[in-house]
Amino acid sequence: MQNPYLPYPVRIDQITVETEDKSLKTFKFVFINPDDEKRFAYKSGQFAELSVTGMGEIPIGIASSPTEKGFVKFTVFRTGKVTSYLHSMKQGEIMGIRGPLGNAFPWETLEGKNVVIIGGGFAFTTLRSSIITMLDPANRPKFKDIHVIYGARSPGMLLYKDELQAWAQRSDIHMNITVDGTDDPNWKFHKGFVPTITEKYAPPGNADTYAIVCGPPIMIKFTQPVLDNLGYSHDNIIMSLENRMKCGIGICGRCNIGKDLVCKDGPVFTLSQLNTMPKEY
Repeated sequence: MQNPYLPYPVRIDQITVETEDKSLKTFKFVFINPDDEKRFAYKSGQFAELSVTGMGEIPIGIASSPTEKGFVKFTVFRTGKVTSYLHSMKQGEIMGIRGPLGNAFPWETLEGKNVVIIGGGFAFTTLRSSIITMLDPANRPKFKDIHVIYGARSPGMLLYKDELQAWAQRSDIHMNITVDGTDDPNWKFHKGFVPTITEKYAPPGNADTYAIVCGPPIMIKFTQPVLDNLGYSHDNIIMSLENRMKCGIGICGRCNIGKDLVCKDGPVFTLSQLNTMPKEY
């Protein structure tokens, strides 16, 4: 049995600077031992612990999709000791990944349904994974309409810009990309906050339509009433939480919300489930 505290050794294969302020970088990792990649069997929505020897580890949502083989990706926001050190690392250096951890988005439930992806800021990581998964040729027939509403403060703060452009040109996905504001004359997408764009462009809620929402708390706070007004059942609104996660396996108890542990019982919950929990998130 795999020791849950033992990370898999990985090599940094590629580093991509995502944002104009360089605060977000995407790391593409390759497993040192090919069998470890098979053991690291994950689904979109799960997270893992990135482990740097002598520095510590951090929980990060998996940005790659299980349909992408030979590597795994994480987009890291530079915000503390471990993330700052990771941002200073170079291609070819060795570190560790522990996981996969937590639950995934409910893919079996979503099959045969319309899916609305709503994301803001750097919380778009597991949503990228989800879009890649759904657009895979083997998976796309399993889903009805796919809508994406994604926003950032400015064009320079959007993640995965090349992929956003490519998705926007496809006929089998409805992309609504927005920024809070910009003076860029070449900007061809929306201007406005995510809740406003959701109100204008999201399809109405019904039994066959699910929304996956990931973003900063202020975005979630103002998006929820919009989805209520559009008729979305709270059973059909799916959210991913981050709540002081540390060990990732439900031992340390730091990420509890009432009796639930975000790292083990989540991080994916329906809004109906969250409504029964203390408002600590």
